[in-house]
Amino acid sequence: MKKALLFAIVASMAIVSCKKDHDHPQAKIYKGSVIRFQHGSAWTWYEVDAKNKPLRLGASIDKAAMRSLDTSSPEGPGHNHENMISLLFPSQAKDTVPFLHFGLDWNPHGHEPAGVYDKPHFDFHFYMISEAERSAIPTYEEAQGEFDNYPDPSFMPENYMAIPGGVPQMGAHWVDVTSPELNGQPFTQTFLMGSYNSKVIFYEPMITEEFIRTHNTYQRAVPRPAKVQADGYYPKKMRLETTSDGTVNIVLEEFEFRLHSDPV
Repeated sequence: MKKALLFAIVASMAIVSCKKDHDHPQAKIYKGSVIRFQHGSAWTWYEVDAKNKPLRLGASIDKAAMRSLDTSSPEGPGHNHENMISLLFPSQAKDTVPFLHFGLDWNPHGHEPAGVYDKPHFDFHFYMISEAERSAIPTYEEAQGEFDNYPDPSFMPENYMAIPGGVPQMGAHWVDVTSPELNGQPFTQTFLMGSYNSKVIFYEPMITEEFIRTHNTYQRAVPRPAKVQADGYYPKKMRLETTSDGTVNIVLEEFEFRLHSDPV
């Protein structure tokens, strides 16, 4: 269903980083609830410096989960509820960063359009609305006005375009039209944005299973809109990393404080 129109718990907190950040020796890590995912576990976490400023916000998937990914379900996470879970970020994050919960979606056969996003991949949603608000988003046919009520273009990064329609319990999806996979190149990783009823509601790294397995570490810039709709710390970088124990981390980092009135 996702984008049909164009889209054992480790004991140590060392799982979120191969080593302590030497630039922030007094950093603290807060861990969210651990949720069963596939035949393993997934959880969220939040790292701050000595002054409680955000350093990294992320989610982790353990080795057991990565080794037991479902490969038999038909297209779309709705066919197997274990392929689509929601995790709250630690409560310490909510007054600092705009992200409230994390959507972990595994697509064993990818999704439409064919030839673009039909490889096995993950959709990692960093949601800026509550779980209740997200769950209440109906189908496009039931709320066309809300889906088509797009944010002002200044709240989306340059070169981003809304995909017509929308996905229930997610929202409308925006893609970077300059992305390689939309210009004849193979899909490996990309970064989407989401909206609903004039609000920006999620950031979405979308990454193939193959790319994760062949890249122990990878970093890219987070697309930056000219303006933001709420005050807070926003990430400048996204990192993918696999730790020595096989845990996969998807991370937003290098946060900058922005006011909703910032012109640039």
